[in-house]
Amino acid sequence: MNAPHKIAALDIPSARVNKTLRFLLSVTFFVLAALLITPSSATAQTWTPLKNPPPVPDIIDPVTSHDFGPGGASFPLLLTDGSVIIQNGGFFGADGKIFKLTPDINGNYINGTWTQLATMPYIPTAAAQAVLADGRVIIEGGEFLGMLEAFLLTNKGAIYDPVTDTWTSVPPPPFFVDLFPPRAVFAPNPIGDASSVVLPDGTFMIQDKMSRQAALLNLKTLTWTQTGQNTKADLNDEEGWTLLPNGKVLTIDCYTDFAFGLIPSYPADPTNSEIYDPNTGEWSSAGSTINTLTDPILFETGPAVLRPDGTVFAVGSEGFTSIYDTREKEWSVGPKLPISPQGYQYTAQDAPGALLPNGNVLFAVSGGPEIPPCSNYSCPPVAFFEFDGHKLIPEPTIQNPNFFMAGAINLLPLPTGQVLATNSGNNSIEIYTPKTAEHKESWEPIILAAPSLVEPGKSYKLLGIRLNGMSQASMFGDEGQSATNYPLVRITNVKTGHVFYSRTHDHTSMAVASERPSLTHFDVPARQETGLSKLEVVANGIASDPIWVYVK
Repeated sequence: MNAPHKIAALDIPSARVNKTLRFLLSVTFFVLAALLITPSSATAQTWTPLKNPPPVPDIIDPVTSHDFGPGGASFPLLLTDGSVIIQNGGFFGADGKIFKLTPDINGNYINGTWTQLATMPYIPTAAAQAVLADGRVIIEGGEFLGMLEAFLLTNKGAIYDPVTDTWTSVPPPPFFVDLFPPRAVFAPNPIGDASSVVLPDGTFMIQDKMSRQAALLNLKTLTWTQTGQNTKADLNDEEGWTLLPNGKVLTIDCYTDFAFGLIPSYPADPTNSEIYDPNTGEWSSAGSTINTLTDPILFETGPAVLRPDGTVFAVGSEGFTSIYDTREKEWSVGPKLPISPQGYQYTAQDAPGALLPNGNVLFAVSGGPEIPPCSNYSCPPVAFFEFDGHKLIPEPTIQNPNFFMAGAINLLPLPTGQVLATNSGNNSIEIYTPKTAEHKESWEPIILAAPSLVEPGKSYKLLGIRLNGMSQASMFGDEGQSATNYPLVRITNVKTGHVFYSRTHDHTSMAVASERPSLTHFDVPARQETGLSKLEVVANGIASDPIWVYVK
């Protein structure tokens, strides 16, 4: 008996099953697309496919040799050496294989090349993930597990070291306690598709999907400390976390307590938001979002992206938006998403958003009917908007938009100021180039101290301000976050114009929009060209003023 049948047997609202189907939908989308075909507004000047798609293989069971179909590019992360990694996941399975995109010698990602990295020690889909302050990558939990992407939830996790190309398994928090014990019949483990955040001091924090608990990871001992469980207002399930300039964490309540019978009725005013304070380890109310940003059917929400002006732009699952002012500590109403050309409300039921260098937020929405096979989610086509602080600006969409819904897409800001988009279950990756990269000087990283003479293969220190940028810059509804609030060091040879990224690590801070000096280490690559060069620090796609260095 498959997972959806098990869930139905427990009388859980059927909408909670729908999320398990998202990676299977595209097979039937080709039929649906025939009813929805509209001319694509994509242009080569805005969305550009990679010249070399990722060489992801079919998902093949190593024991039975069964072929589960083509792989795809999923859940990208930007490493601190400027490369991008993706997980191989198709519509019917995943295999834990990881592939890395390296920009070409001119720093161009569209012409980049791929290499395969070490395979993960477990096979998650829709997990929490982050780049740590020491430059390593952590992936924790997962909504689906294994090659068949069974809806099991998992508490497994692992840390990837890009220097040694190795994974280390991470034991789960031993104190996570499920508030809905019957779920153990079909998904016995906590964590699941959880949100996570790297706090300003570099501590990795993760939630437990099915409780009000969260945990802080000690990276040296790989042990966990419990936090926040006594003050969280509702289940963590489906909620995203946004790091604020004051070091606190914002979340928008999704009320899945109702779905699991933990509260007698859905709230009459489902608009509460909460703030987590790392200093006290407690949650408190951040007030009403005014607009309702979740729903009683799917309990989803969209991205909540911190902008350089100190506001958080939050997109709701049913087309409403709200804006949180971190200085005034209050919410206001944002613009409502329009009706799609097909006549349906644009929605963001689990959807990605990314901060552009100009301060706008690029985000994806779906604009089709809520009919099978979408199972209460809005069907394709997928569309994109930019929010400029006042209004929504329609933008061109990706190729074949009628085959994709917003929840299948991840957006990753690149150090070039562009945004990389992946589509789960598809090896097509496209890059969005904004109309303008103009930004305020006050958003730029500042180099305070750095060596003027460097040598390939050697490690150095750099002191600066705003090294982590103005925001995490990339958000999703809950799982699969791909924050980029950490410094990249880019060294360009003056004579050749060739671009090289030094791997950064051991940042002393991960705080966003901070005016306090912080330090990072950078390792000049062995292939760095010698001679007069310019060195820049890049965060969230915005570069500092360059300094002159000589590569010995």
